Amino acid sequence: MILNIAIIVFILLELSNVVIMYVKPDFTYGNSMASFEGWERAKQDEKNYLYSKYLVNWVANCKLIFIVLLLNIVIFGNEASKIVGVVVTIVSIGIYYITLHPIISKLDEMGEIRPKGYSKTLGLMIAGFMIMFSVALIFYFIFK
Repeated sequence: MILNIAIIVFILLELSNVVIMYVKPDFTYGNSMASFEGWERAKQDEKNYLYSKYLVNWVANCKLIFIVLLLNIVIFGNEASKIVGVVVTIVSIGIYYITLHPIISKLDEMGEIRPKGYSKTLGLMIAGFMIMFSVALIFYFIFK
C-alpha cells in the first residue's frame, strides 16, 4: 500500500506538469517553460518557437509514457513489479543530477532562469521525490 501511495503522489504531480506543458507552457509555476528566459526569445522567431514547442511536447509525451507505465504497475502489478518500479523510478529520477541539473544550474548562474535560484529549488524537489520513494521502499520492507 505504501508503494502505491508514493507512486500515485508522483503520478499526480507529474501529470500536473504534463498538463502545464501541453496546455499552458507560459504558466509561471510547476516547472513550466516560462521559467526559462530563452522561451520568450524563442517565441519571437517562428522557427525557434516551433523547435522549442516540439521539444516541450516531446518531453511531455515521454513523461506521459512514464506516468501510464507507473499507473499500470499500481493497478495491475504484483509486489515484485511495484518494488522494481519504485527502484527504477528512483534511478531514473536521479539521472536528472547527471544530465539536466548542470545545465539548469549554469543557466541560472547566467540569469536565464526565473526566479533566480530556481535550479536549487528544482534540485531539492527532485531530491524530495527520491527521498519519498526511498522512504516508501524502506517502510515497505520494515512493515511487510
